[in-house]
Amino acid sequence: MDLSRAGDLGAVAWFIPVFVGLFGLVVGSFLNVVAWRVPNGQSIVRPPSACPQCGHEIRKRDNIPVLSWLLLRGKCRDCDARISAKYPLVELVTAALFVLVWWKFGLGVEFIAYAYLAAIAVALTVIDLQFHRLPDVLVLPAYPVLGALFALECAITGEWWPLGQAAIGGAALFLLYFVAALVYPGGMGFGDVKLAGVLGMALGWLGWGPLVVGAFSAFIVGGVVGIAMIAAKRAGRKSGLPFGPFMFAGALVGVCFGTQLWNAYTGIWAT
Repeated sequence: MDLSRAGDLGAVAWFIPVFVGLFGLVVGSFLNVVAWRVPNGQSIVRPPSACPQCGHEIRKRDNIPVLSWLLLRGKCRDCDARISAKYPLVELVTAALFVLVWWKFGLGVEFIAYAYLAAIAVALTVIDLQFHRLPDVLVLPAYPVLGALFALECAITGEWWPLGQAAIGGAALFLLYFVAALVYPGGMGFGDVKLAGVLGMALGWLGWGPLVVGAFSAFIVGGVVGIAMIAAKRAGRKSGLPFGPFMFAGALVGVCFGTQLWNAYTGIWAT
């Protein structure tokens, strides 16, 4: 083997996840803007970001993801107002999810589709936790975006059945949550129903195992967290918890481990 070529390949292997992670940090920084401005009905383009306490525009050197927060020690340069650790956390989580998507799918059309889904998942999770809302402006465009990307991937591979699976998965999960919202309107909002269709598409594209595992994992995670919060006296039996974050958590389980868990489950019944 040519050692110099092996070294070049090793450098490329390290460069790709690093680049993807850095790209995720930049996207995460933008998602912080989205998560605050969209539910408040503000433009995500202008005006430039500013300190909510003193109103000073944030300098470009203070807008570097994670690093600027660390260098400023979590405080505004002009008025020393505290900057929430939520901002670098959102950036780091987005970067981690982008690397995870790359690890799962490599670079290609599927990476674009699931990185896009990861990005809106982060923004919607922050919004749902803070405002108990899943804005249509973020949820509804995901239908045509994912549909177009999946269709493009099918055109490249020549295999069209995964697109059918995505459509069936989206319809099935939408219907499941729609029925749940009718039966228990206090525990399920129509925003959750619309999001369910998006996640059903993403899970159905990967197969029936990821779809089933991802769908039910959301309720399992939600139940465990709810019980834990009640036990810790952080919530009561009638407390309303935003369900969007649990839906994303379930989808993450389905994407990463759905096939393995489904095969293990069906294998038990087959023996």
